[in-house]
Amino acid sequence: RTRPDDPDDHHLGWHFCNPGDDPVSNDLGHGSFECDDALVPDTVNGAATIRELYEMGKDETGKYSTPVLWCNTEKAIVCNESLEILKIFDAAFDAGLSKHPERKLFPQDEKQQSEAESLNEYVYPTVNNGVYRCGFAKSQAAYTTAHTELFASLDRLEEHLRTRQENNHQEFLTGNELTWIDLRLYMTLVRFDPVYVVYFKTSQRRIGTDFPHLLRFVRRCYSIPAVRAATNIRHIKMHYFSSHPVLNTYGIIPESNGPALE
Repeated sequence: RTRPDDPDDHHLGWHFCNPGDDPVSNDLGHGSFECDDALVPDTVNGAATIRELYEMGKDETGKYSTPVLWCNTEKAIVCNESLEILKIFDAAFDAGLSKHPERKLFPQDEKQQSEAESLNEYVYPTVNNGVYRCGFAKSQAAYTTAHTELFASLDRLEEHLRTRQENNHQEFLTGNELTWIDLRLYMTLVRFDPVYVVYFKTSQRRIGTDFPHLLRFVRRCYSIPAVRAATNIRHIKMHYFSSHPVLNTYGIIPESNGPALE
């Protein structure tokens, strides 16, 4: 809870914790999740929760979601939509602030960018959001539809990457350089086997055993130092399996970490 001292406030959300803080549990008091050295507290505003940042920015309506791009000068949230934040990072800080302004996630080539946008037309609704549609379906029909569309898209992406990798010697979805659509797909695929197969019932097939070209793609993305540094499977599992008591009452975290990433 984001306001544990208010018995009438039942909001649950993101907390900032320090390494070495007391272990946390889920909302029902089950589980004991270590606050390890990978945690990063809010050293800018001293906020205890993401909700506090929204309230500092005069947004008290919720939903208090992540990610958040925060302006420390204005004490305001600039943006909380992931794709828009990627666009901002790709262009807004080139003049003396970016360490590598030459690296672009959004292709300058119109054909390549058009291909990425075409891929996103089905990657986002049926894969990125598709796993959530499976996990939070409230009817068998809704689950079946989402599950069918998800695996149809994974098959489509597997074939797309097979053609790229075998015929064009390209490792990514639109060429030889990582772009925003690769990053967007990677974030779902790296979670697929260790989380979604169990938690969201996307269990028909696994990335690690049934999609060799998708697995190769995940490993290629992970080989990029910045991507590897931002991938913490332990934290990914801890977050998911402790966040929704309706799906995992006792906060039990499965042992599997999915396929080896390197």
